[in-house]
Amino acid sequence: MPIPAHQQRAEPAARSGRAGPGLPALLLSLPAALFALITWQVVSGGPLVGLDEDVSRALVHPDRLSEVLADLGNVQVALPVLAAALGCVALRTRGGRRWLPVAAATLLMALVPALIVPLKELTDRPGTPAVPPGTGYYPSGHTATAAVAYGSAALLLLPRLVSPLARRALTGICAALVLGASYGLVRRGYHWPLDVVASWCLCAVLLSSLWLYLRSTTGTAPDRSRA
Repeated sequence: MPIPAHQQRAEPAARSGRAGPGLPALLLSLPAALFALITWQVVSGGPLVGLDEDVSRALVHPDRLSEVLADLGNVQVALPVLAAALGCVALRTRGGRRWLPVAAATLLMALVPALIVPLKELTDRPGTPAVPPGTGYYPSGHTATAAVAYGSAALLLLPRLVSPLARRALTGICAALVLGASYGLVRRGYHWPLDVVASWCLCAVLLSSLWLYLRSTTGTAPDRSRA
């Protein structure tokens, strides 16, 4: 007996709904596990630390470009970008829940120092030979600031862009800013590579959480209420 068309259309949706929980679990658990592994290696002085130091020695070459790129992770640079995105969303989103995305992204940004500072104190990792003697370099706060600020801005603005080209351009720009800051921090010698990679992992969990929250509260369709 042939299956009615409406049932055929419903079956893929049902399969998609059943598979849905797997993606959030992967987005959250995989980077969290990698962060835990890196942290364990840093604290215990495992083999990854030796490899990390070798990579750092090969990459460190302080120059003006690396300094400029590292500055992309400064709060004076990253936070105004996020603030501009928050203002755009607040002004162009209608309805009683217009402030939910803004509040969520703001809270996420506030979590960065709340998480990074205690981790720095607990791990107490010394810096590279290119910086003055001291500890508290793991994980990289500048990398986390850049990743959360630029990443949150992209997540807020992407659903409001209709053009695929504009969406790709925004994603590419935000990714370039994060990668540029990360490279500059390592190249200048401000951080070991593992400091930066650990911040990527931590921020992947934070940004995935924000993405899932935005999907659940505002959906993913572009905002067509723009003037």
